[in-house]
Amino acid sequence: MAEMHIQAKLVNLLKQDKIQLWNPPYTTENNQAGQQPLQQLAVNYAPIVCFSVSEVASALESIRSQAVKRGMGNKTYRETFVATLELLLPKDGKKDVKKKNYLETKLDVLAQDIMARIAEQYGLKYIKLILNGKTLTPEKRLDEQDVKNNSKIMVLRVSEPERKKQMAEEEEKKKTQDLSVQRTQKGFQILSERDGTDDPATTPFLEIADQKGNPLKIPHREKKALILAMGFHEKGRALMKRKQYDAALCHLLQADDQFGTCGSVLLSTVDNYAVLQLDIVWCYRALEALSCLDDGKQRLQRAEDCFLKCYGEEQQRLMQIKGNTGREEVLFLRLYLLQSLLAYLDGNEHQATQKLMRVEDLYGRLCLDPGKMTGLMGLGFSEQEARLGLRACHGNVDEAALHITHRRQEREEMKQQEREKRMRRMEGLATLRALGYSKRDAARALHQADGDMDRAYGILLESTQAESAAVTNHNTELPIDQSKVEQLLYLGFEPEAAEAALRLTGGDVQGATQLLLDNQGVLPPELLSPSPPSSLSEEPSTSSESAGSGSQGEDPMDVDLVNEVLEDIPRHEEDYLDLTLEEESEVIAQMKSYLHRNCTPSS
Repeated sequence: MAEMHIQAKLVNLLKQDKIQLWNPPYTTENNQAGQQPLQQLAVNYAPIVCFSVSEVASALESIRSQAVKRGMGNKTYRETFVATLELLLPKDGKKDVKKKNYLETKLDVLAQDIMARIAEQYGLKYIKLILNGKTLTPEKRLDEQDVKNNSKIMVLRVSEPERKKQMAEEEEKKKTQDLSVQRTQKGFQILSERDGTDDPATTPFLEIADQKGNPLKIPHREKKALILAMGFHEKGRALMKRKQYDAALCHLLQADDQFGTCGSVLLSTVDNYAVLQLDIVWCYRALEALSCLDDGKQRLQRAEDCFLKCYGEEQQRLMQIKGNTGREEVLFLRLYLLQSLLAYLDGNEHQATQKLMRVEDLYGRLCLDPGKMTGLMGLGFSEQEARLGLRACHGNVDEAALHITHRRQEREEMKQQEREKRMRRMEGLATLRALGYSKRDAARALHQADGDMDRAYGILLESTQAESAAVTNHNTELPIDQSKVEQLLYLGFEPEAAEAALRLTGGDVQGATQLLLDNQGVLPPELLSPSPPSSLSEEPSTSSESAGSGSQGEDPMDVDLVNEVLEDIPRHEEDYLDLTLEEESEVIAQMKSYLHRNCTPSS
């Protein structure tokens, strides 16, 4: 990290002084270092950057050699279209930590081709490639995924297949990290389709709640996207807790993609998106992927902007909602700490120091007295409750105990309200099904009516009448524009089929043409003679369905997937705020050691 810091400071000085290290006298005709000019430059810059002459000389040579290699790579690319990519390898995959690793390739090749080369050259069996926070698709070409000459590609090691004795070798290979991501996505897709109409004891479903735990009303499409995004995020956070940062980053980047499909208005009401950006950059730090500097900066800025929209200026909105801001301060501690780290890597010591001062102030307030923690846990509260309660009440044990008790009561009341709401919904569903409506239509009507059975029945009646009227109108011989019929006849369709298609599409020639093409010019009987409205159920009602058991007949694989992803969803809604600050304290100490070093350069 110190190497990146000194290089960033030197690059700024070189720009100010308009010095180009790749040109003479600093680089000779055969691209070797001009030793004496470089040494003199190191002597000049050492007191300015507060590093020894030898450290500055080494950093200048590193900058020079990189610039020369980049220039040679640019020339090669112009002449042969062979690009040079910088590889950011896993820290345990590097033979020489300080040496940069490059790969030359054409950009019209598939990503999987260079993945195979990297795997062979560096002995990395299971990998993913990341460019600017996006996972490269193996089956796509590099140039189709915005890979350019001099791009920096992060190489992520993904977990080896989980082995089971009875599994064949080919089956073992499929249980890689890719499969983990796919299983997570499938599991949360199943959950996103559930609306709570079944018995939650047998068919779990998910609600999206606000910062107080109250369920949010969200359009179905956005709710599905948000559940997928939050599901990937929770899986990633679970892996972070186990220090499996490679696998965690894969899931977090998937969550980032899913959040991109949610509306911006929705993202401004919940802090999940901001927390995700922090988690991604925290993984960059843990993986020592410090070259992802620009992407990290952008993500931290997005996090800060999102916190501002969500919490308000000076966290006023958060104070109104929750009554305190103590628990959320851990997020700002991590935000400022990462900003301090990136500022240091960018050569900006002043900004790094200012941010670190804010971090230390927050750390002093959030680091808890072990005796107070023990006291609260002795009262029967969990370690998590004690930590969150003390932070919410600024270390006051009595207030924390009252706060935790109050939050427990609030959660129990909300659970009871939800249980009663689900019971009313299931009773309404059973009543509507007894009247002959399908489970799907009844559930949809109840959702539109906010659980009001009478209103839902009215919605179903209106729907039935509207569909009956549509059938009547369809059966009424309406005049057809003869010129449109002739257009279809000109295309080779039969007169009767042409007229029927025009009636079905409301006179739309293009739609009628497509309909006829889809059916090889002959419309099937079910289109010509539609069945009665589908709102009325024609399927027999079984006792298990009436009881609302959604697990009956469900694919056992789906049940396993759902149970698997539910294991990673924390039971406490503020689990993401429950940071022990152990990792943060290590990074704080590291930053202090870098920033507080004596400015006594020696030759």
